Amino acid sequence: MNLAQETAAQGSLLATILPLILMFVIFYFLLIRPQQKRTKQRNVMLSNLKKNDKVITIGGLYGTIIDLTDDKVTLRVNESTKLTFDRNAINGVVEDNKEENKK
Repeated sequence: MNLAQETAAQGSLLATILPLILMFVIFYFLLIRPQQKRTKQRNVMLSNLKKNDKVITIGGLYGTIIDLTDDKVTLRVNESTKLTFDRNAINGVVEDNKEENKK
């Protein structure tokens, strides 16, 4: 093989690998990185839970935290009903807007 043929072979190898690398970079920024950010935000939210927080579960149940352990949460959904959930079943903390309550 002469030098021109070796250069052409290396160029075709680069042309073959470059689209794969480009696709991985696009997938990383469009899919992987945003998912990692959401997971990190969710873990921070779950670690910051405290008593008397108003929350919503992944099933859509609203309640107030009355007891909290490392892996379980007990919610009061009305005056007489208490339900125990896995901590990962909490979907989010509900912000209580006092301005909306006045209306």
